[in-house]
Order: sequence, then C-alpha cells, then structure tokens
Amino acid sequence: MKKAFGIFVLLGLVGLLGWQLYQRVSTAQKGIHRQRRSPMVAVEAARVKKAAIRDVALFTGSLRPRSYFVVAPKISGRLEKLLVNIGDSVKRGQLIAMLDDDEYTQQVEQARAELAVAEANVEERRSALEVAKREFERTKALRHKKIASESELDAAQAHYQAQEAKLKVALAQVVQKEAALKTAQVRLSYTKIRTSWKDGDEYRIVGERFVDEGAMLTANAPIVSILDISALTAVIHIIERDYAHVKTGQVTVMTTDAFPGKTFTGKVARVAPLLKETSRQARVEIEVPNREQLLKPGMFIRAQIEFARNDNAIVIPVTALVKRDGQQGVFMADAQNMKVRFVPVSLGIVNGDMAEVVKPSLSGLVVTLGHHLLEDGSTITLPDLKRENSSPRRVDDGAPEGRRRRRIGAKP
Repeated sequence: MKKAFGIFVLLGLVGLLGWQLYQRVSTAQKGIHRQRRSPMVAVEAARVKKAAIRDVALFTGSLRPRSYFVVAPKISGRLEKLLVNIGDSVKRGQLIAMLDDDEYTQQVEQARAELAVAEANVEERRSALEVAKREFERTKALRHKKIASESELDAAQAHYQAQEAKLKVALAQVVQKEAALKTAQVRLSYTKIRTSWKDGDEYRIVGERFVDEGAMLTANAPIVSILDISALTAVIHIIERDYAHVKTGQVTVMTTDAFPGKTFTGKVARVAPLLKETSRQARVEIEVPNREQLLKPGMFIRAQIEFARNDNAIVIPVTALVKRDGQQGVFMADAQNMKVRFVPVSLGIVNGDMAEVVKPSLSGLVVTLGHHLLEDGSTITLPDLKRENSSPRRVDDGAPEGRRRRRIGAKP
C-alpha cells in the first residue's frame, strides 16, 4: 500500500515538473515569435520635394528630304554630256544633261521642208482658184447675154467650187505640217534635260548620279536625283498608347549620332489618321528646319515629345513606390518615433526615376530602400539620419579660417 502511494506521488511530481517545463518552453517560444514579428528594420529614406516634372516620350526614326525627285529623259538616246555630279547645287531650270540630237535635228529640218512644200501648194491653189473664179464670172455674164449655155455655166461653177475646196485642203495641210514641225522641235528640246520644280527654294542639291556619259538611255531612265534639304521631314511611328497625346504643332527636340551633344528642334506637322494593323503603329511626320544643312536624309534620329509638364509638382523617387493589399502607396517615415505609416497615393507624371504625387499632399520622408520588409506601423532605424546627426558641425564665428582653427584647438 505504501509502495503504491509512493509511486503515485512520484508520478505526480514528474507530471508537475513536465508541466512547468512545458510552460517555460512555450513562454520562450512566444517571446521569440514576438521578437520576430516586430524587428527593427534598417531603411533608407528621401525627402518629399517640390520640383518641375515633365512627361516626355522618346521615339526613334529617320530623316527624309522635304522634296525628292529623279531627273529622267522623255526620249531615248545616247547621253552626250552630264553637267552635274553628286553634291552639286542646281538652280530651277538649269541645264544638267544633253543627249545626242543629230536624229532629232534632222527630223526638225524634214518637218520644216514639208511645211515649205505645203505653203507652196497653198499658193498654187490660190492661183488656180483665182483663175476658176474669173472663168466662172465670165461664163455667168455670157449666160446672162444668152451666149453661153446652161451646161457651160454649171461646169464653170463646179470647177470654181473644186478649186475652192482644194485650197482649203492645202491650208489644212499647212496647219498639219506646222504641228509636225512643232512636235519635232519639242522632241529636239527634250535632248536638253533641265531641272524643273514649282514650289520651294530656288536652289537644290544633286543627291545621286545613276549613269555616266556615253550611256544609251531609254525614255524615263533615271539620270540624277534632286533633293531639297533646306528643311527635312523626320518620320517616326507611335503606338496606340501614345497616339492620343501627339498633336500637330507640338515642339520636338531631336538628337543624332552624327552630332553628339547637339540638339535640333522641329514641330509635328502631320499625324496619320490610321494605325497599321500589322504593327498597330501610326506614322508621324515632323518638320525640321535645316538652313545650315547639317542634317542629311537617311540619318537616324531620336525625338523627344513633351506630353505634359508641371512646374510645381510634389515628387518622390520611383523607388519609394510599393504595393500593399492591392493598393499603390509609400511608407512615410517618422524620424522622431522611428515608425512608418503606409499611405496610398495617386500618381500623375512618371518620368525616369521621379514620380508626381497628385493625392494626397505629402511632406516629410519616404522610405526608398528596405520597404519590402515593412508593414504599416513597423519600427525602423535610419542609419543615414543618424550619421547626419552625429557628424561634427563647424560653427562660423565670422573669423578667418586660420584663426578659427586656432580657437578650436586652444585650451579654455
């Protein structure tokens, strides 16, 4: 009996000891979890400030001449002379090439001779008409006196009318031969190839040369190309997202690798009213003045178009933006209590590494590094702020630097 009672007492003591041990271990684990739930997080912070911010989009494209056309002959022939070369300046109406004109000169001479024959034929027909007219008048007078018969009068009248018709034919042949002469002269003028344009400047530049002297050319075979580069057209393509922001008249700043560090200014001249289905992009043309003719067609350019601007915006670093529970916001740092507060924000312009905060109006410090470890109300430490506070400050007492140093090093 005593032995059984002793066993029960021993078991009770073991149980009590195990329970106390369990309580201690549980308490220690709760403390560890409590410490893990609320650690002190070292973060970096930046001040909210007011500054100008712009919404600028960057596009790439190529330069094209304002005007481009190819000079070609209207007739076939051998190129006898080419009077211009690549890069030469040409004037409106200037002679730039000549074809072999022997054949066309001969055609003009032949047409002139045929015209002379037709004119001589007219004179002959006029003389014959005068004779027929006199004969008809005489026969009509004789008939009036009952000397000539009715048949003789009819014959004289018919002969007169026939000569009159032949004169008309001869006159028509003269007109025909004159037209043939003009045609031959025009074709002869085609052997002298000149530049021709209506609008724009008086002078332009030869861009390319396609043939050499002595080449046999067909009609419309290219000889040289003529460019107007006093102003260029920059062609870029924009996607759907930017289409509504691009308007005619917007100022565009461009750069090119040919002139590092130099910028060129232009204006949006035309925006295509459609987007290509294959690329979902629209064509935009920008007029670029080029009076110095530094820019050349075919150059690759980068164009910046400003969509919006705010000169007094509340801006924060983009690195301060975080998402919590589906909301975008920032962690505001309380430097006195070393706590953070999550504040949802509405953004405006985002440009590079800065973002505009539209709502709410912020001021103070925002966490820019380490916020992935934070929750609303987390405890933080700001090493950068501590270093600023602990750094020695120099007091300017108005004395020269050398004297001020002696005062700092002197004993009281």
